This record gives sequence, structure tokens and C-alpha cells, in this order.
Amino acid sequence: MDAVILGRIGYDLYSEEPNVALPQVRRFSRYLGGSSANMAVGLSRLGASTAIISCLGDDSLCEFLRDFLKSEGVNIDHVQTEPGYLASLCLTEVTPPDRFPQVFYRKEAVDTRLRITQDALDLIAGARFFITNGTALCASPSRESAYRAMEHAWQSGCKVIFDVDYRSMSWESQEEAGLAVRLALPFIDVLIGNQLELMLVAGESDLDSATDALRPKVPVVVSKLGELGTRVWMGSQSVFQPPYKVDVTTTIGAGDGFASGFLYALLQDKPMTECLHYGNAAAAIVVSRLSCSEAMPTLAEVEQTIRRQTSAAESE
Repeated sequence: MDAVILGRIGYDLYSEEPNVALPQVRRFSRYLGGSSANMAVGLSRLGASTAIISCLGDDSLCEFLRDFLKSEGVNIDHVQTEPGYLASLCLTEVTPPDRFPQVFYRKEAVDTRLRITQDALDLIAGARFFITNGTALCASPSRESAYRAMEHAWQSGCKVIFDVDYRSMSWESQEEAGLAVRLALPFIDVLIGNQLELMLVAGESDLDSATDALRPKVPVVVSKLGELGTRVWMGSQSVFQPPYKVDVTTTIGAGDGFASGFLYALLQDKPMTECLHYGNAAAAIVVSRLSCSEAMPTLAEVEQTIRRQTSAAESE
């Protein structure tokens, strides 16, 4: 197994009425969502063997989520069932190029009911990458399950990747979220976060101080800078790359697309600069489409985008 991902599987509703404010939208399209599930689909479409560890309810919408993951080639043998609990729901307005407000419903979401099993830990131990995120730490018993899984992966020699994935509605405060991630830092090999996320994890008020604090503690720190690009720190060394330019349909899912492309290239032992190209290309494709999961590109699409971008840069 290339990658085992622990985290939420959600249900997304995207507006079918561009440039209409969310309170006035009447028509939506439904998709699988949740950053962990999106990354599972993204990695699988790129060709990585992928499994997800999570928890869903026994209702018909959760049946759709399971079926979609299976259709994408994601192993769902370790997706547990907790009757009486619902998957999180997210509704998104679509007003390109820069207005995509969302409303989340996550009270007692079923993914927080995950209880890690020994079989799941054995699966993790045999994988190359174990991937999880901050949302898995927001409530018990998923919090303890995620900590135990990270520790087990690290002890087994499986590379641990952690996407901060800060969602304010899941936490009492930024300080609480930052502390939860800091407790996991000893087990993390690759930390991925945007500017706010890295600052809250480090407990610092500016990005430079945050990266200075995190670099001695984590072998690889991926700093997502939005429209400015991405910088990856490896100790005192760093690699920077600007984002790919693309016509934006929705920016929701860009981070999940980036992580999928970046981690796929990392699985192939590509140089860090190439990993950033794969991440940027995947993100660019996702933002040019509607939704997160169904927008995830294939390997052929990513590599074609990289070639096109490289050719355009050389001709300038």
C-alpha cells in the first residue's frame, strides 16, 4: 500500500448558480467531500494505491460516499459504521474568482467517532505514507485514534504526513487547535499548512517566526502561500515555486489537490522542485473545475499541465 489516510469523509453541496449569494441559492450539486477523502481520491487517480480509515453512518448519503470511494479505487475496508451519526455537510457559494463562502454542519460528526483497530494499525505499518490532518484531532475518540496511529506509523518506519486543515467551527479556539497539533510534532515527517495554520501550530504571530520555530522540529515543512506560491523547508534549506496561472472556477479544494500531486511525486522519490510542480499542476486543475473530489486530475492531466507550464515559462 502506498498511502493510508485517516480522517473525515464528508458530503458537499456546491451551488449550481454562479454569482448568486448563498442565502439565495436554490440549486446545488452533491459530491463527496472532506479533505482526507479528497486526497484519497486524488492520490488514487494519480495511480497510488490508497486506503482510507474513517467512520460513516448507516444512512443513504453515507452509502453514496462509500460507493464513490470504491468507484475511485480507494480501499474502504477500514471505514467503520456508527449508526445514528451523520457525515459532516458543507454548502458552498460559487462566485469566481475569489468569493466562495461555505457553511459547515459538523455537530457530533460521525468521523469524530472513529476508534482505531489493530487491523487498521497493521495496515498503516505496511504502508509507505500515513496521512492525517488536524480535523481528526478536534474530538474524541478520533483524537486518540489519530495520535495512536501517528505514533504507530512513526515507530514502524512509515512516513507521517500531517495536513493542519484548520476548521474554526471544529475548535473552541485557534490556541486549542495549535496545541493539539504541537503534541503530534514528534511523530510528523512532513507538515503541510497555510500561513495561518503554521502560525497557530507554532504559537507565533508571523510566518517567519513560525517557520523558524517549526523547522528544527519537523524534517519537511510545506508552507502554502496562496496566490504567492509554495515554499518547502528542509532544515535550513528551502525551495520556492510560484503557483500555476489558471482561470478560477472555485478555489475550494486547491489545497487537497496540491497535497495529492505533491505527495504522489514524493512517493516517486522525485526531487522537491518536481514535487512542487506536481502539486501546483494538480491544484491548478482542481481550481479550474467545480467540486473537490470529482475535480481531482489524472496523472496524464497533471503531467500535460506541467509540460505546458514549463514550455510557456521557457518561451518568456
